[in-house]
Amino acid sequence: MIEEMLEEQNGTAEIKRNDFANRIGCVPSQINYVIASRFSNHHGYIVESRRGGGGYIKITRVRMEKSEYLMHMFATVGNSLDTATLRAYLISLTENMIISERDAKIYSAMLSDTALCSEPDRVLRNMIRADMFKTLLLNLI
Repeated sequence: MIEEMLEEQNGTAEIKRNDFANRIGCVPSQINYVIASRFSNHHGYIVESRRGGGGYIKITRVRMEKSEYLMHMFATVGNSLDTATLRAYLISLTENMIISERDAKIYSAMLSDTALCSEPDRVLRNMIRADMFKTLLLNLI
């Protein structure tokens, strides 16, 4: 429903948390979870939130040129990257038609914990994954 609202309203959706939760039959905290997990910076959205009066959320889809988008993603990766966040990035790259679903599967396998198992320390593994993913992003530019 939020995706439809974004399409109908030229990339920006304004939602009153309680009203929206009542409309779709859930609790407001579930709205927060969906927005945090699906409409984050990693996915190419800007989310503004205000508390009080049922809560107000404004979601804006960020439209950028390919190189601009990739550089934004590069900057948000940071020094560590877990597999769940990697998946979110790959989904975003696929949805924005920067990579194919086949490429996303290859990148996911290449950067998986299984592929990086020679490094037993999870912290170091996530750092290596971040460096490798940023190298991939730079090569996509």
